[in-house]
Amino acid sequence: AVKGAEGLQAAGLGDVPLMVSFVIVSALINLVMGSASAKWAIMAPVFIPMFMLLGYSPELVQATYRVGDSVTNVISPLMSYFPLIVAFMKRYEPQAGIGTVVATMLPYSVAFFVVWTLLLLVWFALGLPVGPGAPLKLG
Repeated sequence: AVKGAEGLQAAGLGDVPLMVSFVIVSALINLVMGSASAKWAIMAPVFIPMFMLLGYSPELVQATYRVGDSVTNVISPLMSYFPLIVAFMKRYEPQAGIGTVVATMLPYSVAFFVVWTLLLLVWFALGLPVGPGAPLKLG
């Protein structure tokens, strides 16, 4: 975490590129790991201290993670409801499969990514707390 924070500081990334990058990392990990709590259990011990060393609150880090996690749920074959969605789609389109569902939902996933990320960035720019007693930045 310390070396990661030092690397990010040396890279000179600002608030916006850093948050967008973390949203992208969370979204990509979501495609290969279905459980949100398992992902957070793996990512939090690394990213929370790393972002805290950069001055970001843990609450903001989790909000950023949740944006990335949510935008690819609909196209992740590991989502628990994905087989059910494929079965419902087969009812109306017998040739449908996993690829059909992903291709159908991909534009929605991209739209979610853009809108949720913009909302997060506007929220951050306005300096609104992410919860009661939860500032965006430490100190």
